[in-house]
Amino acid sequence: MEAPTLLTEVILAHPERSLGKVQLDWMPQPGSSFDLEGKTYTVLERRHYYQFNAGRYRLHKVSLLVQSVQHPFEKSQVDGRWVLGDASCQFNARSELVRCAVNPTGPCGGCRFYEK
Repeated sequence: MEAPTLLTEVILAHPERSLGKVQLDWMPQPGSSFDLEGKTYTVLERRHYYQFNAGRYRLHKVSLLVQSVQHPFEKSQVDGRWVLGDASCQFNARSELVRCAVNPTGPCGGCRFYEK
């Protein structure tokens, strides 16, 4: 049996604009990355829209609020999960969405604020 596809609207966070509607056969979680039309995006937020049909609510579509990221981006593994940037730096946010407080756009290599 083939996995069902779901209509998903992709919305760029800043400046806010729709990048279009696509059919996805998987459910992207906040923090995950995916490619769309040759660019890589990170999911910031996922919204569900339901439709009442035949006496019950059914998932109708999903919208993803995303931000553009450079590919490949640096990742480190901390406590079994992947975080952005070099986790050995004191300023690393240990987050899937934000690299660090002083240099959020990176890269970590050659950063003048790097402290082990």
